Amino acid sequence: MFTLIELPYAMEALEPVISAQTLSFHHGKHLQAYVDNLNKLASPPVPSPKSEGSLGELEVLKELVLHSEGAVFNNAGQILNHNLYFTQFKPASEAQQKPEGALAAQIEKQWGSIEAFKAEFEAKGVGLFGSGWVWLSADADGNLVITQEQGASNPVVKGLKPLLTFDVWEHAYYLDYQNRRAAHLATLWQIIDWNVIAVRYEG
Repeated sequence: MFTLIELPYAMEALEPVISAQTLSFHHGKHLQAYVDNLNKLASPPVPSPKSEGSLGELEVLKELVLHSEGAVFNNAGQILNHNLYFTQFKPASEAQQKPEGALAAQIEKQWGSIEAFKAEFEAKGVGLFGSGWVWLSADADGNLVITQEQGASNPVVKGLKPLLTFDVWEHAYYLDYQNRRAAHLATLWQIIDWNVIAVRYEG
């Protein structure tokens, strides 16, 4: 059985960037619904991520996204996306505020500066029509790419390694920012833990 991911911080820990109310609905209602739906759709054929010898839950979700369609793809994709999304955050006072090491070097090589990268990333998030996700991913050679993914899709379908994401479904921000998607995206950098992103990049 797939399970709702436990948040590595308290509900109010990401305020004022993400309110406790938004986090409660986003994690406890929206993500829980995807988990419940996938358990109905994909069980028992899919091995339990908790069983001995099975793949980790993230790997099982990636396999489902790569090899399924329709409702299974949508629910597995949303769980995969949200699990990566929620675990990239820390309270602003604790998060590593800027990239370092190999990840920082690659960003500077490709964009010239972290500020230029952030500007393009935000623009891609604002410019994505409808609901979906904007991602920073890496290819097999370590090159970085920003992609817009509609609906529940994930960069793994393009052979990329997902590193960092902003959720641009309205339920991710509407209680706090109404229709001001750009304002929401601009504030998210305050709670990104670049150490987590670096581990994903180098892993």
